[in-house]
Amino acid sequence: MKELKHLNKYFRKYWFKLFLGIIITIIARVFQLVMPSYVKNSIEVVEKYMGGLITEPEARSLLLEYILIIIGAALLSGFFTFLMRQTIINVSRYIEYDLKNEVFDHYQLLNLNFYKRNRTGDLMNRISEDINQVRLYAGPAIMYGMQTLTLFVCLIPLMFIKAPTIAFYALLPLPILSVLIYKISKIIHKRSTRVQEFLSTLSTFAQETFSGISVIKAYTLEPKINAEGSTLAIEGKNRSMDLAKVDAWFFPLMILLIGISNIFVIYIGGKEYINGNIESIGTIAEFILYVNMLTWPVAIVGWLTSLVQRAEASQKRINEFLKEQPDIKNEVLEPTPIKGEITFDKVTFTYEDTNITALKDISFHIETGQTVAILGKTGSGKSTILDLVARLYDVSAGEIRIDETPVKKLNLESLRSAVGAVPQDAFLFSDSISNNIRFGKETASQEEIIEVAKKAVVHENIMGFSKKYDTVLGERGITLSGGQKQRVSIARALLKNPDIYLFDDCLSAVDTETEEAILNNLKKASRNRTTLIVSHRVSSAKNADKIIVLEAGKIIQEGTHDELVNQEGYYKELYTHQLSEKEN
Repeated sequence: MKELKHLNKYFRKYWFKLFLGIIITIIARVFQLVMPSYVKNSIEVVEKYMGGLITEPEARSLLLEYILIIIGAALLSGFFTFLMRQTIINVSRYIEYDLKNEVFDHYQLLNLNFYKRNRTGDLMNRISEDINQVRLYAGPAIMYGMQTLTLFVCLIPLMFIKAPTIAFYALLPLPILSVLIYKISKIIHKRSTRVQEFLSTLSTFAQETFSGISVIKAYTLEPKINAEGSTLAIEGKNRSMDLAKVDAWFFPLMILLIGISNIFVIYIGGKEYINGNIESIGTIAEFILYVNMLTWPVAIVGWLTSLVQRAEASQKRINEFLKEQPDIKNEVLEPTPIKGEITFDKVTFTYEDTNITALKDISFHIETGQTVAILGKTGSGKSTILDLVARLYDVSAGEIRIDETPVKKLNLESLRSAVGAVPQDAFLFSDSISNNIRFGKETASQEEIIEVAKKAVVHENIMGFSKKYDTVLGERGITLSGGQKQRVSIARALLKNPDIYLFDDCLSAVDTETEEAILNNLKKASRNRTTLIVSHRVSSAKNADKIIVLEAGKIIQEGTHDELVNQEGYYKELYTHQLSEKEN
């Protein structure tokens, strides 16, 4: 139960509702306990009438009175049971809501390394299926547990007061039940953990398959994927069946033990009546009702144990992620103004997941408002520089300063708010084009959106759609072409109007003519804004104030276009090669 201690703060938060639910539970059980006594009284009335001790009108009057009391008690018990469910089950939904928000908020705090280590399907499963298992503990398990406990506390003493011998034999199977529950619950805990872990694997497989469906179809991999899916389905079935086989023991065992209790009541109660130790045969009927009242609470003890075990297994998986601490921490709470001067001072960076050193002791300085282009071969460390500027990672060695202040001494929210990033792999949400652009500035008007779309040279494409800016994109923007996605992402960054622009090879999917138009518009839009452009094309870099050429994480050339094109080296070779391609 130690893993479930995490929920104590939520139980404290909703203590009054839980307390109210417990009081209502006790009231509901008290009214339920009224009924067996009046059934016994009704049988005694019949016995007295048959024995000539009371007249028929008296018997009818008493029976009507007792029947009305039984009906009234049943209605009141049902009403308070309804209130009990409304109170305690609602609390479980509140806790589910709070826990999902806690997990989701924590997910957003964690750095990129965390998302490289963990699969999307697993993240989704923990915030959905695992939290649902915890909700069942926070609601139904607590509700039925309190109901069972209240009934035991009220009913068992009452049974011993009325007929101790019958009560003893009626309750004799309960210790056996306790031992069986303990042993089976340990098995359930292990098997439910295995099931929850497998659900993460299955979710990951499904998510990757649906996200990459175009690749699967292009390579006609459907049979292979179907085979893998079938294998996973069989494994999932086997694990679930292993758990179900254990769960299946509970109810038959409960019913068997309750049946034995009923036999004891009838046999021992009959002997007690014959021997004159109980006054009425109605006591036997009363005890049969008591035992059957215990049937459901005792039967669900196993189910409750199963719920708790599953919830603990799920909460353990949730806690594993909640205990993850973000590597990137906001050490400055006060907002800090950003102008855009950037300095890399002997910066070295190594990726934790691959142990690859992407940057090696590089230094450069960018004045506020300058445009700097970064070129180099694939894997030379270009995109890493942009990630470090936005502080998506922290450097392994050296220091990055913005406005002569170390980035760790800047308010993280202020820094990222001052950055407008366009990643190499443009990501769009399954929403309207208008809202995807508005993502850069939530309060933007439609006129502002159209203006930046024109600057990104995507307005005419959007107007060609039947619903224009209200066109809803598919997942990850699949409705648009690669070039259109890049241009919508550029429009999003332009709308934000940040102090620092970070363009990561964001024109790779557009033609040369469109690229030239966009670059001219970007030059105007980014005037007096610090701009870093990562590219493989000289055309994207030639108008920059400074060009940095990287190779294997080191700066091998630095200067303006005119300077570098007259030097022997990578930049001149690239320029000559691309110029000849253009002429051909």
